[in-house]
Amino acid sequence: MNYDFQTFRGDLFGGVTSAIVALPVALGFGIASGLGAAAGMYGAIAVGFFASVFGGTRSQISGPTPSMTVAMAVIVTTHASTLGEALAIVVLAGLLQVLLGVSKLGRYVAYTPYVVISGFMSGIGIIIILIQLLPFLGAPTSPHGPMGALHALPQALADVNNDALLIASVSLAIGILWPRRLGRYLPSPLASLLAGTLLAVLWLHDAPVIGQMPAGLPLLHFPAPSVDFLIGAVEPVIILALLGSVDSLLTSLIADSLTGTQHKPDRELVGQGIGNMVAGLLGGLPGAGATMGTVTNIRAGGSTPMSGVLRSILLLLLLLGLGRHVEPIPHAALAGILVKIGWDIIDWRILTLVHRMRREHLLVMLLTLILTVFVDLVTAVAIGLIAAGMTHAQQLETLELDSVISIPILDQTFFSNYHDVALDDPYSARVGLVALQGSFTVASSRKLVDIIGGDIKDHEVVIFDFTETKYLDDSAAMVVERLMEVATEKKTEYIVMGLSDTISDTLSILNILQQIPENHLVRDIDEARQVAYNLLGA
Repeated sequence: MNYDFQTFRGDLFGGVTSAIVALPVALGFGIASGLGAAAGMYGAIAVGFFASVFGGTRSQISGPTPSMTVAMAVIVTTHASTLGEALAIVVLAGLLQVLLGVSKLGRYVAYTPYVVISGFMSGIGIIIILIQLLPFLGAPTSPHGPMGALHALPQALADVNNDALLIASVSLAIGILWPRRLGRYLPSPLASLLAGTLLAVLWLHDAPVIGQMPAGLPLLHFPAPSVDFLIGAVEPVIILALLGSVDSLLTSLIADSLTGTQHKPDRELVGQGIGNMVAGLLGGLPGAGATMGTVTNIRAGGSTPMSGVLRSILLLLLLLGLGRHVEPIPHAALAGILVKIGWDIIDWRILTLVHRMRREHLLVMLLTLILTVFVDLVTAVAIGLIAAGMTHAQQLETLELDSVISIPILDQTFFSNYHDVALDDPYSARVGLVALQGSFTVASSRKLVDIIGGDIKDHEVVIFDFTETKYLDDSAAMVVERLMEVATEKKTEYIVMGLSDTISDTLSILNILQQIPENHLVRDIDEARQVAYNLLGA
């Protein structure tokens, strides 16, 4: 692709617009995570820059996201006793993301069922709203997550800071009502931030504010973690790495749909991992591909990684030159912005269709949502994936069993070329055909014996037809062996027809193919007829 002035202008507009959107969001997420407003800015700069340079999605914007913020808040309060330990988890999570990318595991994230993603993201949206209820009322955030916020809510309602409540309400109202046509020139998050800050500076002075911001970027630091800490950090590192990977690659898919391009998932994980490692070393909030920033960038004209680089440079310049101007921003204004973001994250489209969803899909979605809010993120995703897998297996069972054809073959038709064969009744069905068409996995293997086993005993010879079999996993292959054993127990001869190389390899590896008499392995129905004739006419 030729990079010309027109492309650069689009990237510049995209970078500037997405930076304007990122400023209030990064500050708000930094405070919500427990690391502070500056950490949100550090994360937006570091992750945004390195994910753009080393990532695999051309127009993606990366930075702090709702899911990473919630995960980091849990890590700060539960898994780390010091700030250094919390940041070490961020660095290690970034390293794990790099390893996932190098191992070429990125493409498997696309197989995450949508009902799990929907339930998870809706749960994240609810958590953000719950956490922001306290600063919305002028109270400090709870260190114990959404449930802690709910427990502290009655006290906050009894001691409402009216200045903070008014600022938060105005910020939220602007976020909701801001005209879309004006959003092209002044994004609604920035409009909310400006309005809330002006109210605090000019009139409502009692609302809590961000306060002192550090000047410039901190020095890189990474204290050597102890062995005990590393053992305990395994779980949060995995949580953070997987959440960041899923978040980023799903945003990459959205970017692909908007631009008509195709991202490189493994390279994207490497870029995101490097960005998170640097963010952790700088004391920043971890991040991932940010859907809102990415869509804003693309719509403003950004089409190459340069837009993400320019956005990070602009945020750095803002941090270096405007740090003291950020200090009067009230927490309530950021709370209003984040409540709107949390509301938008909730998958209302699916929630309004729950009465039309299949019961098993609804169960998976609600289970993931409830576990996300009331237990923790990794448990929610893990159990959601298991439940979705079981639901999918149940559906596969029906589809796979429908592909089994078990029919009797009338002797008169089957042996029309063999007039000398001794048949008591030419219209009897002494030969049966079992055709396994399509794919067969562990999903259907449990019932295959029950369905086919009863038909085997009704014939003297049964033909197992694999001509149309596309795939056979180990569980289904063991069932084939069991069917052959059933035939032997019922004194029924069996013939195996139409094995492809792939199916033969599966049966051979499990030592099943070796148990079949060589003259009972045939290529087509004509050879099967000849073998059956020999077996019945001898």
